[in-house]
Amino acid sequence: MSLPPLLQAFKSMRPAKVLVLGDMILDRYTYGNAQRISQESPVIVLHADDQELRLGGAANVCNMLRGLDCHVVAAGVHGRDESGSQMVELAQQSGIDTRLIACDASRPTTLKERFVGRAGSRHPSQILRVDHEKTEAIGDWLVEKIYSGIENQIEDFDVILISDYAKGVCTPKLLQMVIQLANKHNIPTLVDPMRGHDYERYRGATLLKANRIETELASGVSLQTVADASAAGSQLCQQLDLKDVIVTLDRDGMALVSRDGSSCHFPTQARSVYDITGAGDMVLAMLGACLGSGLDRENSVRLANVAAGLEVEKSGVAVIPLAEIEAELRTDLLPGQKKIVTHEQIASIAEEHRRRGEKIVFTNGCFDLLHFGHVTNLTEASKMGEVLVVGLNSDASVSKLKGPTRPVISETERSAMLAALSCVDYVVVFGEDTPYDLIKAVRPDVLVKGGHYVPEEIPGYDILQEYGGEIRLVDIVGGFSTTDIIQKVAANETIRRTAA
Repeated sequence: MSLPPLLQAFKSMRPAKVLVLGDMILDRYTYGNAQRISQESPVIVLHADDQELRLGGAANVCNMLRGLDCHVVAAGVHGRDESGSQMVELAQQSGIDTRLIACDASRPTTLKERFVGRAGSRHPSQILRVDHEKTEAIGDWLVEKIYSGIENQIEDFDVILISDYAKGVCTPKLLQMVIQLANKHNIPTLVDPMRGHDYERYRGATLLKANRIETELASGVSLQTVADASAAGSQLCQQLDLKDVIVTLDRDGMALVSRDGSSCHFPTQARSVYDITGAGDMVLAMLGACLGSGLDRENSVRLANVAAGLEVEKSGVAVIPLAEIEAELRTDLLPGQKKIVTHEQIASIAEEHRRRGEKIVFTNGCFDLLHFGHVTNLTEASKMGEVLVVGLNSDASVSKLKGPTRPVISETERSAMLAALSCVDYVVVFGEDTPYDLIKAVRPDVLVKGGHYVPEEIPGYDILQEYGGEIRLVDIVGGFSTTDIIQKVAANETIRRTAA
């Protein structure tokens, strides 16, 4: 079976070498329960119980590019403070080259502190953000230092991304020097602009990606329709000597407009939007990975559209790996494919659902010859929480447990059948005798097993005891087993042959 054209284009990608120039930001998240009002004043009291540091701004674009297997060099500024050290350390842990991030002792590292509260069974919500920053333009000495570093490495890059959060790094002088240098070496420059009216600093760039509001402010055109977006994009191309403009239109998809006046609309797929945070960064990162890899503009925009759709399904900013994008592209080939994930993927997926405040349920089995008893127990398990993860024994482990004639159905087909069930959210194949390591990765709130088990003897019992998880036993539906079905089929075949 031949692959769809977009999947073929995706599979042809190679790891691009990308420079990201822009405002490097550190995001600090403080999580806790927010279930009462202070007696001192009418404000919410947040009982903090967890804290997390993440890369933000241009640093987040770098991190997303690393998730897309790109080689990434970051160029920007940090302060001589703890936040700066933490940001650089996080970037280096992600495999980002930080040698072009200069230190400026006169300004703080841009830090955004977000306080996120959980209340009852509702999704956690951000209740306050505190920004620590200095937005004045960086000095000429820093401009020269950053530019000199870029100039020395310019031939190492396939594409340059400019991520302008208006924190002072993307000065008109620095951007024009870098864009002209890139044009001289035939390296495309992609710009995610600040919100404002004056976009002269981006003149001569290859591509400018702007959202609906940014495009309206820069062009003066009110965007009510896709045709309006095309007109505004064409105007910006002419005014700023750009080759292309991409206008992101949230639920209406994207419009790609070229300097010659041609345009193309890429509608978005209907999704459950959980959080739009990070979608713009994901679009820029995916465009950079695609164009830097040599893909054409149209397929690059289509893939950026897919990646952005996956991003808005996550809470907060999330890195979307290539495997998840490929699974999305393969959905039309094999329904339910998105639900089949690896041992490595399920850990981050489970953490995402925990961050949303959703209860995770886990069960496991061979599920060879899926039958009514299986479906009944899976349906019952799914009602014990919001997310059901099913651990599936691999072919090798089934043979070890059940004998050399098993499984009857391969793990690929068993995974697909489980994934096709509406009550199942994720399927993970494991090769060990027990799902102990998988349970450790998932850390479920509820572990479900058949009623013939003794809780203390269930693999993973000790893990759940550590963090207060719950084990529930469900009644086995009588009269249904794979062994019985196989014996019945064999008996019927014997009768048929005898009769013949």
